[in-house]
Amino acid sequence: MCWQVEFTSKARKQVDRLPEQIRANLFFLVRDIQFRGPVRPEKPHYGKLKGQRDAYHCHLNKGKPRYVAVWRIKDKSIQIVEVQYAGTHEKAPY
Repeated sequence: MCWQVEFTSKARKQVDRLPEQIRANLFFLVRDIQFRGPVRPEKPHYGKLKGQRDAYHCHLNKGKPRYVAVWRIKDKSIQIVEVQYAGTHEKAPY
């Protein structure tokens, strides 16, 4: 069974402003989450966010500026993940 990945309205707007290659990396991550689940330890600089339940992040590129994605498990029973942030590392909510 596949995970459903949703974007908050804020995250959808952020995705539109991402550079093309970063956006492609984000959609590759989303497809990976859909088919393999939200826990992706093989991703670069992946980690669970401290102080937040079922929230994770990973870097989408190397170099500067660094872009990250932040997502959380919204519902484990029906397998829904919500992407909350996609943008630069400096403004990430962690």
